[in-house]
Amino acid sequence: MNWTIAQLERNSADDGVTVAHWRVSKTEGEHTASSYGTCGFTPDTEKEGFVAFDELTEASVLEWVQATMDVEALEAGLDAQLEALSNPPTVAGMPWAAE
Repeated sequence: MNWTIAQLERNSADDGVTVAHWRVSKTEGEHTASSYGTCGFTPDTEKEGFVAFDELTEASVLEWVQATMDVEALEAGLDAQLEALSNPPTVAGMPWAAE
């Protein structure tokens, strides 16, 4: 799976991140499945481990995001999307028209 952070929102007063916008995709052959979401945080500049905005890395924010979700369930959803793309449950067409 390929994870990225699309955008961060932060408090202007203390630069604490309040929302991370994330994307994840998975590719099999010619098909790609993807998901997009947001994750909210309540920053505490006094808490041990607080990381200043200008010192954040995409990897560290992805760890925060993934810690709030069921990554296995998300991957299962992407797998289901890929299966549907490979073997569509419904198809369109008319028997009298050439495809």
